Amino acid sequence: MNELSWGRFQFGFLASFHYLFPQLTMGLALIIVVLKFIATKRSDEAYNRAAQFWARIFGINFVVGVVTGIPLEFQFGTNWAAFSNFAGGVIGLTLAMEGLFAFFAESAFLGLFLYGEKRLGPKGHLVAAVMVFLGSWLSGYFIVATNAFMQHPVGYQVTASGALQLADMWAYLLNPWTLWQYLHNMTASTVTASFVVAAVGAYYVLSKKHHDQGKVYLRVGIVTGLIASLLILFPTGDQQGKMVARHQPAALAAMEGKFETSDHAELALVGQPDVKNRRLENPLIVPAVLSYLAYGSFGSEVKGLNDIPTDQQPDNIELLYFAYHIMAGLGTLQILLMLLACFKLWRGSLMASKAMLWILMFAFPFPYIATTMGWMTAELGRQPWLVYGLQRTLAGASPTVSGGDVAFSLLGFFGIYFVIGVLFLYLVMRKIATGPAPAEV
Repeated sequence: MNELSWGRFQFGFLASFHYLFPQLTMGLALIIVVLKFIATKRSDEAYNRAAQFWARIFGINFVVGVVTGIPLEFQFGTNWAAFSNFAGGVIGLTLAMEGLFAFFAESAFLGLFLYGEKRLGPKGHLVAAVMVFLGSWLSGYFIVATNAFMQHPVGYQVTASGALQLADMWAYLLNPWTLWQYLHNMTASTVTASFVVAAVGAYYVLSKKHHDQGKVYLRVGIVTGLIASLLILFPTGDQQGKMVARHQPAALAAMEGKFETSDHAELALVGQPDVKNRRLENPLIVPAVLSYLAYGSFGSEVKGLNDIPTDQQPDNIELLYFAYHIMAGLGTLQILLMLLACFKLWRGSLMASKAMLWILMFAFPFPYIATTMGWMTAELGRQPWLVYGLQRTLAGASPTVSGGDVAFSLLGFFGIYFVIGVLFLYLVMRKIATGPAPAEV
C-alpha cells in the first residue's frame, strides 16, 4: 500500500467507527422528544421515565461520539492537507458552524434535560428535549452539507491560486444533494435508534425485568422504526438514487454492476461483477426497473461502465457493488421485520411472542451494518474524485506525510479505539442492567 492507500484506509476506519455513535445520538434525540411529548400530554410517568433513561444512554453515546470525532477534524490538516488548501475556503463554513452552534447548543441543553427537570417543570423539560433534538439534527445537517459539496459541488468559485472559495452561501447550504442526502441520513439514524430501543424493550420483557418500561420501548421503537424504514425507501432513498443517476452515472453503473448501456435497463437483485471480463455473473434481474428507478421512465437509457472512460470510473467496483447491495438488502429486511412486529403489536400478541421478541432483541446490529455500507457506497461511488469533477483523490493527500507515518498512527488508533469501544459497551450495558429509575411515589 502507498501513502494514498494508507491515508484512505485510515480515514475510512476512523469515519466508520465514529459514525457508530452519531447515528444513535441523532435518532435517539427524536425518540426522546416523542417520549417526553407523550409523557407531558398524558401526564404519564412511565413515558417520562423512559425519556430519562434514554437520555442517559444518549449522554454516554454523545461523549464517545465527540471523542472519536475529533481525530477526523485533524485528518484534514495531517493526511489531507492538499484537499484542505483546495476546498477549505468552502467546507470550512459548515465545519465551523457545526462546532460553534449546533454542538454547543446540543451539549448545553442536554445538561439541562438530564439535571434540570425539577427546576424546568414538565413543559420546560420538553422544550429542553426539543432543543437537544434541534442541536443534534442541525449538527448532522452541517456535516452532510460538507459531504454533499464533495459529491455535487455548487456555490463556489475558483480563485487565482486555483483554490475554491465560497461564492453563494445559500446555494451551498441548500444544495439539492444535501437536502435528500440529509433526509435519507436522518431517517437511517432514526431506524438505528428505533431498533436499539426495541431491542432493549424486548430484553426487558423476555427477562421479566422492568416489564412495563419494556412494553413502552417496544411500542415506540416498533412504530417509529416502521415509519422511518418506509421513509428510507421512499421518498428519501428514491430521490437520493435519482441524484446519483443524474450527477454520478459512473457510480450508478458500478453500484448495479451494469457494463453495457441500454434502455429498459434491468435491476440486478444479486450477482457478482466480473470487472476483468466486463460482465455481471449469475445475475437475478428484474427487467426495466433500473431505468424507472433512475430516471422515472421504463424506456430511459442507463449508461454502462463500458461507455465511461476508465479514469472516470470508481476504482473499486466490486466493493462498491456489494456495499450497495448489502445496504439495500438489509433495508428491505428491516421493513419486513418492522411490518411483522407492528402487526403483532396491533393484534396484541407481541408481548407473548417469544420468537418475535428474540428476533427484535438480536436485530439491532442490522441498521449499523446498513448505514456503514451506505456510507461506503457514497464514498466509493464518488471516486476517483475528492471533490467531484474538481479535485482527484490522488491530488488531495498531504505531500510530506509518508505511508509509514500513517500506518504507525493507525496502529495507535486501533488500540485507543478498542479501549474506547470496550469502555462504551461496559457503560451502556451497566446502564441497561440497572434499568430506568424507579417510579416516584
